[in-house]
Amino acid sequence: MAAAVPDQVAIRHRGQSWTYRAFDGRAARLAGALERAGVVPGARVACYLYNSAAYLETLYAALKLSAVPVNVNYRYRQDELTHLLADSGTEVIVFHSSLADRVADVLPRLAGVRLAVQVADEPAELVAGAVELEDLVAGAEPIAPRQRSGQDELLVYTGGTTGLPKGVIWPHGSLFDATAFSAYRAAGKLAPASLEGILATAIELVEEGSRTVSLPVVPLMHTTGLFVTIGTLLIGGTVVFSPSRSLDPPAVLALVQDAGVTQLVIAGNAVARPLAEEIARAEAAGRPYDLSSLERIISSGVAWSDDVKRFFLERGPIQLAEILGASEGGPFATSVATSVDDLPSRFFPTDGTKVLVDDIGTEATPGSGQIGVLAFTGAMPVGYYGDPHRTSATYRLIDGKRYVIPGDHATVAADGSIRLLGRGAAVINTGGEKVYATEVEEVLLTHPAVLDCAVVGVPDERWGEAVAAVVQLRDPVSDEDLSEHVAARLAGYKKPRHVVVVDAVQRGPNGKVELRWARQLAAERLGKEATS
Repeated sequence: MAAAVPDQVAIRHRGQSWTYRAFDGRAARLAGALERAGVVPGARVACYLYNSAAYLETLYAALKLSAVPVNVNYRYRQDELTHLLADSGTEVIVFHSSLADRVADVLPRLAGVRLAVQVADEPAELVAGAVELEDLVAGAEPIAPRQRSGQDELLVYTGGTTGLPKGVIWPHGSLFDATAFSAYRAAGKLAPASLEGILATAIELVEEGSRTVSLPVVPLMHTTGLFVTIGTLLIGGTVVFSPSRSLDPPAVLALVQDAGVTQLVIAGNAVARPLAEEIARAEAAGRPYDLSSLERIISSGVAWSDDVKRFFLERGPIQLAEILGASEGGPFATSVATSVDDLPSRFFPTDGTKVLVDDIGTEATPGSGQIGVLAFTGAMPVGYYGDPHRTSATYRLIDGKRYVIPGDHATVAADGSIRLLGRGAAVINTGGEKVYATEVEEVLLTHPAVLDCAVVGVPDERWGEAVAAVVQLRDPVSDEDLSEHVAARLAGYKKPRHVVVVDAVQRGPNGKVELRWARQLAAERLGKEATS
C-alpha cells in the first residue's frame, strides 16, 4: 500500500498525520529493531496500548516479521496481565507509559519477556530494563518486505462473560476474509483474490475520491475495532483516532466534522446513545455539528436499539450496519438500515450461517419458535490457544464441514431473520424455564425511562434463580412499571422480579456489560449470595 498510494494519509491522531509511506517506514524500522533483539517468526508481541499510531506500528512491525501480535486489555491489572502474558508466551510487550506501574510490577514474574518497549504518552519514569519506542525506531534499519504465509497468526484474547481471558488463533488467510467482509462491501467493491487486485482497488478508490475515513470509537484491543481498522488499511483508507481514551462525544463528533470521517465504529447503545444526546444538545444550542461526511456507522457486540437508530436516520442519508459476530468467528448475521422504513431492525444470516437445534446439524424451521445455536462455516480461527478441549467444543465438524458454535442461542422468524437470545453463560434458569438476558434487555430498553440496563440471575430459594434488572434511568419510574412493561411483551416468567437502580451500568471498553459486577451488585443489594 505504501508503494501504491504512498502520499495518502493512513493515520491521524492528536493533530498529527502519517502517510502510508511514513507509517510503513516506521513499522519497518521497528521490525528491524525487534529482529535485532531476537524476535523470530512465531514470537508473541503484546500490544498493551490505547488506540494510537503506536498500536498500529507495533501490530504491523510484528506482521512484517511473521511474529504474532497479541492484544491486551488496557484495563487489566497485575494478576490479569500476568496471566495473559504468561499464557500467550509473550516475548515482547509494548505499552504506554501511563500503564508503566503495572508493567513494572509484572515483569519480574515473567522470565520469558525479552524486551519491554515504552511509548511516551505522559510523563513517567522508564520501567527498569525497558527501552523507549522512539529510541528503537530512530536507531534501527528498516527491514525489506518479505514473502509471508497465509498461515501466519494473530492471537486474539477474549474475556468472554466469565473466567480468565482465552486466546483465539486467527491465521492470516482467514483474517483477510474476516476483515475484508465489511471493508470492500462498504466501499462498493468485491474483495480481490490477489495482492495485485488489492492494490489496484486501493488506487481505484483514491482516483474515484471515495476513500474511507474510519474513526473507531471502540478500542483496537477488541476485534470489532481491530478488524474494521485492518479492513480500512486494506483499501487504502485513513484511520482517525480520538484524542480521548474514554468516550468523549464532543471530541468524537468534532473529529467527524474536522477530519471528514465517513465511517464510525461503535458498540451499540453504549456509544450511540451518548453521541445522539450530544448531537441533540448541540442542535438545541443552535451550534449543530456538520456530520455531512458521515456515510455509515458500524456496530457489533452490544445491543443497538431502534429508537437510537431512528435518531440518526432522521438526520440525513446514512447507513447503519449492525453485525452479529464473535472473536471466535463469524459474522453470523447483519442488520442494515438506510431509512426509518428499515425499522424495526432485523438480522439476516450471512452465507454459511445456520441455527442448529441439535448436534447432527438439524436447522431450526423458520417461524417455528425453535431455539437453536448460531453456527457459521467459512473463514474462522484455528481454535483456542493451548486449549484443545474448548476448541473441540466450539469448532465442530458437521456433515463434513467445520463450524464455529460459540454458544449464542437464537430463533429464526418466518421471513428468515434471526433473533438473538443470548449466550449460554447469560441464560437464567428460573423454575426450570430458561430466560435469555438479551431478550429481556431489549424490551427494557424500549421503555422511555430506561437509559441502560443489564439483566442477570440472582439466587432464589423457590425458583433457583430470579430475573433481576440492573437499570440506569433517565426519568423516575416504579419497579412494577418496568416489570409489567416486560410482561406485556414477553412471558410472565421473564419479567424482572427485582429491579436495582444504579447511577451507571458498568461496561468494558468494548461496550459490553461487566456481568460479574452486575451479578455481584444485584446480589448485594438484594441481600443474596452472588451466583458465579
